[in-house]
Amino acid sequence: MMELNIAVLIDADNVSNSKIENILDEVKRHGTPSIKRIYGDWTSPYVAGWKDPLLTHAITPIQQYSYTSGKNSTDSALIIDAMDILHSQKVDGFCIVSSDSDFTRLAIRLRESGKLVIGIGQKKTPKPFIAACDKFIYIEILSNNNTQATAAIGNKVQEKGVETQEKETQKSVDTEPISSNFIRLLKNTVNDVADESGWAFLAEIGALLNKRKPDFDPRIYGFLKLAPLFKSLNRYFEIDEKNVENTKIKHIYIKNKDNKRSSKSKKEY
Repeated sequence: MMELNIAVLIDADNVSNSKIENILDEVKRHGTPSIKRIYGDWTSPYVAGWKDPLLTHAITPIQQYSYTSGKNSTDSALIIDAMDILHSQKVDGFCIVSSDSDFTRLAIRLRESGKLVIGIGQKKTPKPFIAACDKFIYIEILSNNNTQATAAIGNKVQEKGVETQEKETQKSVDTEPISSNFIRLLKNTVNDVADESGWAFLAEIGALLNKRKPDFDPRIYGFLKLAPLFKSLNRYFEIDEKNVENTKIKHIYIKNKDNKRSSKSKKEY
């Protein structure tokens, strides 16, 4: 499988320099960041902290003066560059690092041209920009502390069981609670990819979840992977793991449980 070349375009006005290593590591999960550019007014003291990270990660700074007070000219420079890169046919996808809804139309245009579009921004990012991306990742889940804490919690599952893991995960890291609406989304997705016996391949579930909800990520709920998330919800789902012969690979299948309980006995996570 060929590695995708990805252009990483960063809005310096909307991203903290302390997150850049985490952001680039995340991009590398999807492909090679072959173009790395960051846009801002480098005469401004507000972006002075970017100097060392730019050198460390070989990111090209693009100067864009603020010609008018209150107007963000950085957005225009990034959009123009993105279109130039698109027509150069040098990349397979784009990663737009910003929480600004002004890039919504750009993301739509890039996808219309058949390019992968990844967005990375804060949880305050407007929904239209999130929906315009193939995949949207929240910066808040990329911090080193959260990753280490989540990994440590994941290791406890063998000792304490999935129910304990779920509780500890939500206490130890800054995660969102698992709502009844999210459970419904999971159940519907399992149903839609399941075979006649009701079993669905985990990889197909994950692919459909990402299409339906571009900002879906198990790390939002405190899990590094999708499988532990489903295991923590064993009240709602059956799990079947099958070893692939002569390999160390496991195929995981999920099936909805037929929960016939009264509404009074249902517990919302």
